[in-house]
Amino acid sequence: MKDLFAVTVECHAGYKADEYPICFYWDNIRFEIEEVVDRWYQGDQNSDFPPANYFKVRTAGQKNYILKHDTGTGNWFLWIREETLNL
Repeated sequence: MKDLFAVTVECHAGYKADEYPICFYWDNIRFEIEEVVDRWYQGDQNSDFPPANYFKVRTAGQKNYILKHDTGTGNWFLWIREETLNL
C-alpha cells in the first residue's frame, strides 16, 4: 500500500515556477536533494488522476524518495510505501 504525506518543498524556478525540487521538509526535518533521478508526468483529465508531476529524488543521505506535485492545487506530497514507515 502507498500513502501520500503532505510536505513543504523548495524548488528551483528557472523558465517556470516549481521547475524541480531542491529540498523538502517532512515532519520538521529538512531533506536536501542531491539529484533528480527520474521525472514523469500524469496528465489524465480523469478526476481520479488529476495532472501532476512526479520526481524520484536522491537525498544527501543517499535515500530515494518520490515527490508528487499536484499542478492543479500546487500542493506537494511524499509518496511512500506503508512498509517503509514500519507501520
